[in-house]
Amino acid sequence: VQLQASGGGLVQAGGCLRLSCAASGRTFSDYSMGWFRQVPGKEREFVAAISRNGYITSYADSVKGRFTISRDNAKNTVFLQMNSLKPEDTAVYSCAASKRDGAPRRSYDYASWGQGTQLTVSS
Repeated sequence: VQLQASGGGLVQAGGCLRLSCAASGRTFSDYSMGWFRQVPGKEREFVAAISRNGYITSYADSVKGRFTISRDNAKNTVFLQMNSLKPEDTAVYSCAASKRDGAPRRSYDYASWGQGTQLTVSS
């Protein structure tokens, strides 16, 4: 499955932004989807994941209550709604697809990755 993330940008602290990830090439509903982020020089970090049918979600503690992952299987798209943004949320955000059901949190469960989209949160 091919993935294309979009929606990043520059936002002030306290603001909100929604990332999108469009999938193509395979049956989207066969995949759990995840969002990860990475800052240069640091390990890739799990952000959020959602199961194939959207009923199960999982979040990193650092974003719980502020970020919401959702998906539209009819439109082959997964979203990450980010509210109450903080400067420490600044990173390159990537979406990924996993054949493992549930909402996997480990990057090695994901075989397909999209290119990242940059989010910068100014203080």
